[in-house]
Amino acid sequence: MHQYNQTRLFAASCISLLLTAMTFAIRVRLETVFGPDGMGLSLEQIGYAFMPAFWGFTLAIILGGQLVDNIGMKKGMWLAFICHAIGITLTLTAYDFSSLFIATIVMGLGNGMVEAVCNPLVASMYPLDKTKMLNRFHLWWPAGIVIGSIASLMLMDIMGLSWQMMVGSLFIPLVFYGYLLIGQNFPLTERVSLGINQVDTYKSLARPLFLFIAFCMLLSATTELGTMQRIESLLKETGVNALLVLAFINGIMIIGRALAGSIVIKIKTTGMLFLSSIFAFAGLQLLANSSGSFVFIAAAFFAIGVTFFWPTTLAFISENIPESGAFGMSLIGGLGMLSVSLVLPLMGRFLDNSVGAEVIQKMSILPFALIFLYGGLYLRKR
Repeated sequence: MHQYNQTRLFAASCISLLLTAMTFAIRVRLETVFGPDGMGLSLEQIGYAFMPAFWGFTLAIILGGQLVDNIGMKKGMWLAFICHAIGITLTLTAYDFSSLFIATIVMGLGNGMVEAVCNPLVASMYPLDKTKMLNRFHLWWPAGIVIGSIASLMLMDIMGLSWQMMVGSLFIPLVFYGYLLIGQNFPLTERVSLGINQVDTYKSLARPLFLFIAFCMLLSATTELGTMQRIESLLKETGVNALLVLAFINGIMIIGRALAGSIVIKIKTTGMLFLSSIFAFAGLQLLANSSGSFVFIAAAFFAIGVTFFWPTTLAFISENIPESGAFGMSLIGGLGMLSVSLVLPLMGRFLDNSVGAEVIQKMSILPFALIFLYGGLYLRKR
């Protein structure tokens, strides 16, 4: 096997995830561009237009997880790059529901391939520090949300530039991670390097532990991404700038994921997931009953709650069911995105007919259930 540049590949992975997250932040701002006060789409239609971002994400993650083991991670990353380049271009030319829908599908495919390749890539490069390094990799998700939010605020609200300029800013990280990929060798995935056959991988997906974590991922992903994707509408009546709240939440997430290595040593992955559920529930309850500056206090609780959900769930699967390979990690991520795609139009319908606080209250049921599910897992592992 050819030697590979660990530092350069990790940097490329991080920047590709940063781009993926920027698309989510920018999509939040596009809700006002294409919505009732802009191009005239209802909030429910916006939900359906944004839904394929998660469909494409889900499809690419699940199929990409199988592809990565077979075609290699190098081809997978270049496929992500091509989808991103086409998706950004299509978004720039979107003018109605259909064109926005198609653009969002392609962007979703690119975003999904990033997750499908980079999660097993990081796990393969750092086999002894999976939770630490997957959290460090995934801190570039909130970093991308912060950068995307600030870019949206600066370009459109402060500088008064067009929404196309905001979307065009996505070409900057695209060029950077494309450059870092040029001429690079990649490691084998863990499943391939361990000599585990595909049949054993499929069998591992039927294990009760895998099915349990998959169900929990449906709840935790929707808690995190569903809330943040519709935050503009959810916080409309609170008197605060939703993009600033989004940047604040993700700033806390960056710090938390950077410190994950020292936290996991003390309370293990199961402890992290259990405490995350408690904070996420408390945060949503507080958000539903806050206005003005108190929204930021509530948002801090919510941020602490959702910080570790995604990367620590992936690390738990990789550590406890390694035979599931890249496909197992991808399947878990894909299910998380699928759950978000299904809940977005539903949230839009609620928002069209009720105030944001009522919808936030409904969302808090998800982390409330996780308190008991992850609490049970924590006690069992102890």
